[in-house]
Amino acid sequence: MDNNAVFQRFITFTAAVHQVTNEFMKELRLDSVTPVQYGILQYIAIHQPVTPSQISECQHISMPNTSRELKKLYERELCEKIDAPEDRRKQYIRLTPGGEALMNEAFAYLQSRFLEQIRDVSAEELADIEQALGLLEAKVFYTR
Repeated sequence: MDNNAVFQRFITFTAAVHQVTNEFMKELRLDSVTPVQYGILQYIAIHQPVTPSQISECQHISMPNTSRELKKLYERELCEKIDAPEDRRKQYIRLTPGGEALMNEAFAYLQSRFLEQIRDVSAEELADIEQALGLLEAKVFYTR
């Protein structure tokens, strides 16, 4: 298979990932946060602690909008600022226990949807999926 064919499959795959993610997220009901705030909380949950600029960059939100959304999340006590030990001028963001609880609820729902999606997958196919995800993570979706 040539590089162009692999790229075309990659584009098709990433579009399908976005479509499935959107379908899962449509049914996720988190009345206390907006979709933008959920995206921020999800990013924090997976990568914490993070800086506001990392959130801004990854979520494609301007710094002023990131700061505004973080302020709302602080007020709801879903995340908090912590000073960086190496530089007191730098701050990190992490989830509070309330934020952890909210994200655990969201991830439990998403897990149930995922398990429903793969209910007819054999043990061998599941092992193949896990291996493929590991390979994609290591070779394509790694962070620098």
